[in-house]
Amino acid sequence: MDGVLFDSMKNHATAWNLAMQQYGMTLSREEAYMHEGRTGAGTINIVSQRERGYEASEEEIKQIYQTKSDIFNKLPKAERMPGAYEVLQKIKSEGLIPMVVTGSGQLSLLDKLNHNFPDIFKQELMVTAFDVKYGKPNPEPYLMALQKANIQANEAIVIENAPLGVRAGVAAGIFTIAVNTGPLPDSALLDEGANLLFHSMPDFNSHWEEVYQAF
Repeated sequence: MDGVLFDSMKNHATAWNLAMQQYGMTLSREEAYMHEGRTGAGTINIVSQRERGYEASEEEIKQIYQTKSDIFNKLPKAERMPGAYEVLQKIKSEGLIPMVVTGSGQLSLLDKLNHNFPDIFKQELMVTAFDVKYGKPNPEPYLMALQKANIQANEAIVIENAPLGVRAGVAAGIFTIAVNTGPLPDSALLDEGANLLFHSMPDFNSHWEEVYQAF
């Protein structure tokens, strides 16, 4: 979702950076991009283990994530990623099933998606932080998506902008397309096993026909 459907990763990176500072820990904006796709608890515990030598308690995780969410919600509202709606319309027109597989735990997620991408997504065809025990890079979120859609791995395509998301898609055995919409080098995505890479959603959109025919 973030970095593919919405141009929101810069806000998430800022929110993580400022929230961690409030709890005496350091998570740079650049590092936040490397953790993109993890559950909030997973990100918090990686930093906590590194800097304090132990995992955060469940209560502390809730507090830190709430602080991060409060900061994020005060930042300028993220716009729909240019080119994303056009890609989704082509996906729908080909009779494919559009799904969202996200580490987000936003309670208003479906309303946000329906507002920006009307008549595209259905709640029963979404995988969020509430659905899985293990977030990305574990393949569980994508394996659950296959189960919800009642399809096999060779019938699916993953579109990811995050290294951990690419790793999860590849581990699930799904053809994975990387769209590098952030500041990371292409190698950060290709080294995780991405089958194809584009540099923006409009770039992907302009190559849709050849990608779809090849697949």
